[in-house]
Amino acid sequence: MKLNNLQPAEGSTHSRRRIGRGPGSGLGGTSTRGHKGAKARSGYKRKIGFEGGQMPLQRRLPKFGFKNINHKEYFAVNLSTLQKLAESKNLTVIGIEELVAAGLTNGKELVKVLGNGELKAKLEVKANAFSKKAEEAIKAVGGNATII
Repeated sequence: MKLNNLQPAEGSTHSRRRIGRGPGSGLGGTSTRGHKGAKARSGYKRKIGFEGGQMPLQRRLPKFGFKNINHKEYFAVNLSTLQKLAESKNLTVIGIEELVAAGLTNGKELVKVLGNGELKAKLEVKANAFSKKAEEAIKAVGGNATII
């Protein structure tokens, strides 16, 4: 077998239908588009949500909800994660740079420390926000929670 001998399996390929090439082809005239209507015309593009003239679902349903433009999305870091990081790298100060170095965040996100887990090490933690429980836990072991 050589590259010049290769050919598709029997019956696996089909010749293309040549539409709009006269009445002799059997596909002339309306060229399989039917008579009149948007789909028969050139330049037709189906509009998203179009239901054939029926009122579309997104217009039948009422508007609801509210998007707060001042909402801030935080990346959550638990106390247990800070404890593991402090133990593994022998840290006393944990800031955003240390979290980026550990691969926890990319440095562009806002970081919030949450109070899940137990903190034993005395740490100075620098983050964008702290939960009340996390702040109390850090201060309880003699640490310091600083908002950047």
